[in-house]
Amino acid sequence: MRIAVTGSIATDHLMTFAGLFSEQLLPDQLTNLSVVFLADGLEVRRGGTGANIAFGMGVLGQTPYLIGSVGKDAAEYVGWLADHGVDTAGVRTSETLNSPRFTVTTDQAQNQIGSFYPGAMSEAAGICLDDVDVDLVLVSPNDPGAMLRHTAECRERSLPFAADPSQTLTFLDGEAITALITDAAYLFTNEYEAGLVAAKTGLSDAEILEVVGTRITTYGAKGCVITRKGEPDVHVGIAEATVIADPTGTGDAFRAGFLTGLAWGLHLERAAQVGSLLATHVVETVGTQEYTFTSASFLARFRTAYGESAAAEVSPHLSSRPTGRQTSRRTVQLEPVPPSKA
Repeated sequence: MRIAVTGSIATDHLMTFAGLFSEQLLPDQLTNLSVVFLADGLEVRRGGTGANIAFGMGVLGQTPYLIGSVGKDAAEYVGWLADHGVDTAGVRTSETLNSPRFTVTTDQAQNQIGSFYPGAMSEAAGICLDDVDVDLVLVSPNDPGAMLRHTAECRERSLPFAADPSQTLTFLDGEAITALITDAAYLFTNEYEAGLVAAKTGLSDAEILEVVGTRITTYGAKGCVITRKGEPDVHVGIAEATVIADPTGTGDAFRAGFLTGLAWGLHLERAAQVGSLLATHVVETVGTQEYTFTSASFLARFRTAYGESAAAEVSPHLSSRPTGRQTSRRTVQLEPVPPSKA
């Protein structure tokens, strides 16, 4: 199963705040908000939703086809992704703009406040999927025009796609969100994002299941729930972490593991378990692409978390996981950037 991942390719600037945001915010002054949090740590890491997901799939042995737009400052980063199993032929390089930047501060309760500069990502809407030969397209956070275009192209080609609007839900309206999720084979959100989808679209949970095939909702430490129309919910617990270092990128890793499980031919529950364990590796490290593991260590933790029979299903795929690979090279058709609809 060949999967294309569309989405942002960015640099993360991760900071930590030694207190609690909630103690610094005055409820009666939120309309006049002006606060500064003194950070006591800074890490500059590779990131971006699309890149994080593709990286996770790559280290699990897949060769995802990454589609997105970066600045001319990203050559080393694109090379890093290629070295970790990602097919980067679909990455567009801007001639004028810098690569996107994500800046986030995390407090002691793991709450986060972030900002995102799109930069070259604004040119992603000029990427056409017409010549992309894959079995599934993930539409993850990106330029809104690109997300809408890629979704429409998938519908026109009857190409299965997974909708992952996540962070973009805060600035998309109900019409755009409905366009992004309608006819999706899979819909990924966390608990808060699921509420945003309902509030902005006016769709009930039952109505959402009328327009998507499978809905996967993550609940942090409480695991995830998989829902399908007319079938019982599937609940999947987390794989316990040995240490909580930084939550940034855990959702991306879950999606990477889940999609890899699908590519391996696993059923939904097992795919979600693969995603949950990969997310645990991320939360144990600072940075979204800094985790490492061997096939043996991953399988051992998987067995501990989900049992012997579950591990037996995953083992053949991990055993064949390559230690390196040569990525293929293809050309992505570029067209004039259409105006954003969101």
